[in-house]
This record gives sequence, structure tokens and C-alpha cells, in this order.
Amino acid sequence: MSEGRPSRLANQSWVRKLSNLFLEPQDQEQLIELIRSASERHILDSEALSIVEGALSVSQMQARDIMIPRSQVVMVSRDAAPEETLKLVTETAHSRFPVMDDDRDDVIGILLAKDLLTAVVNSGDFNFDLREILRPAVFIPESKRLNVLLREFRARRNHMAIVVDEYGGVAGIVTIENVLEQIVGEIEDEHDIDDDAPILQRNENTYTIKALTMVEDFNEFFETDWSDEDFDTVGGYVVNQFGHLPERGEEITIDRFQFTILRADNRRLYLMKMVVLPEEEPEADTE
Repeated sequence: MSEGRPSRLANQSWVRKLSNLFLEPQDQEQLIELIRSASERHILDSEALSIVEGALSVSQMQARDIMIPRSQVVMVSRDAAPEETLKLVTETAHSRFPVMDDDRDDVIGILLAKDLLTAVVNSGDFNFDLREILRPAVFIPESKRLNVLLREFRARRNHMAIVVDEYGGVAGIVTIENVLEQIVGEIEDEHDIDDDAPILQRNENTYTIKALTMVEDFNEFFETDWSDEDFDTVGGYVVNQFGHLPERGEEITIDRFQFTILRADNRRLYLMKMVVLPEEEPEADTE
């Protein structure tokens, strides 16, 4: 019997090695499939699956994919009177504000609301220099990978970065909440798209659209005539065009609109990026 034991152990070792060979994922796609299989067998719940997929997706996304565009950012002017700045801070209830040098059209720092309130209290009036309480601004390119950005946010204990375009101009901002939302889902904060503004324009041809945007509102905004008889929301309409529930990063072109899925789980869509494609010019008559 003692002679048979090593043989059985050797066989078990080979079986284990063969199992590991077939089960070990060779790339990220295989890893995701393995994780989804675990979810289907109820080893992982749907929320855990969504978080894992989100954590893997941030390495494929860039700052330009999730940034709040400059036109939507509340900024403070360096030369504004302290009373005006305090009024802006209290009315918007934001916690951080990029501060602009209007002469150079550039961000010179970040104003924290708590620093402003402390300065007002310590001065007893509005006799203080705004530039003395600014925090340094962190600048990143539009192509910055989100996983790298999140690591830098944590290392520097920073919560906001200024996104600059290829010419060095301010394109928008990205907050740590924006990055974390790609992993854990929507977090309500002061920069989120509210229910009354489900369509957010990022530049001339690019928009961020909530999946729950009503088709009727989409038609009114983009002067389209999509039918809302079968689907009330843009998300439902897009899913129908895919023919399946799309995953993060999947793309589809409908008419002259190119949709990219930004946030989704195994149950529904949440957020999409949409690019309006240029209209095709009619071919010239050569006859």
C-alpha cells in the first residue's frame, strides 16, 4: 500500500497542474469570463461582480472619458472681491473650486471652502488675500489612465485634478469621486449630473448621457425622431440596438450617433458617452 501512495499523489499533482492550466486566465477577457462564471454559480453576488469589473475597467479608461468639462465647472476668479467669492461658495455648496487667473486664462490653484471660511473667521471681515489660502493645483493630460490617476490621488491625498488638452488649455476637471464611480457605481456629489440635466455636453460633438434619459427628451435635444413606443429611455433604445446587454467599453453607432458604454453592470446601463458624427456629404453627380 505504501508503494501505491506516491503514485496516487503524483497523479493528483498532475490533475492539479492540468486543472490550473485550463482554469488560469491568460488575459483580462478570460479573467472576466471566469469571474462571471463564478457569479452565475452564485459564488459572487451581482454587486461584487460589478465592482470587480469596474476595477478592471479603470485601466482601460482615460481622464477624458469621465472628466467634468470646463463649461460645467464652477470656477473662482483670482481678482474677484472676497464677498463675491464667499457668495459663490455658499450658493453652490461645492467643497473645492479651481481658481482662474483671468489674464492668463489659467488655473493658479484650488480653493477649499473650509479654507475660505477659516480666513473669513480669522480676519474678522473680508480683509484677506485669496492667493494666500490657495492649495496647489494638480494638472494631468486628457490621456491619463484612471488606474494611475487613482493611485496618485491616494498617494498625494488629493481629491481634484485639472485636465489640460494638448495645447495646455484647461479642458475640465476630474475628482476622486469620478474615478471611484467607475468601480463602485454612482456616488452623489456636487459635480454629478442632476435629474433635470441628464444630457451633459463635454465639447462641440461629445456628450455624456444617462441611460434613463427619456427618448422624448433626447429627440427634443438633438432634433431626432426616435420612436418611444417600445422604449421610454435612451438606455432601453440602445440596448435594443445592441441586441444584448452591453458591457463597459462596447460601442455602437445609431444613425449619426456613436455610443460608448461608460458604466453598466449585469442588469442595466447607467451612463454612456455619445459622439455626434459629421453628416455624410451627398456624392457629387459625375454625369
